[in-house]
Amino acid sequence: MLPTKQPIICADGFTMSVQASEYHYSTPRRTDAESYTEVEVGYPTPFEPLILHLAEDRDTPEQTVYPYVPAQLVALVIAKHGGMVSGELPPGVAPLMAEGL
Repeated sequence: MLPTKQPIICADGFTMSVQASEYHYSTPRRTDAESYTEVEVGYPTPFEPLILHLAEDRDTPEQTVYPYVPAQLVALVIAKHGGMVSGELPPGVAPLMAEGL
């Protein structure tokens, strides 16, 4: 099994896990992909309404997984929360935002 990427932490304190591989809900569903168009998001804190419609369990939005979230939507969530200050993104997800890390 692959090590998981470090959680994304945004400037305003918002956090979420963003993963992609053959073991995650991502497109493509491969470990060695050069770029992903959809990724698995997990455990956003605090609750993020922009992705609620994708939650596996809408009753506990901070304690669930969000399968096949479009990479562009992940970039929008990061921008909404002031940008990414630490963490790791899968290839192709918000590449311009992550270059400064």
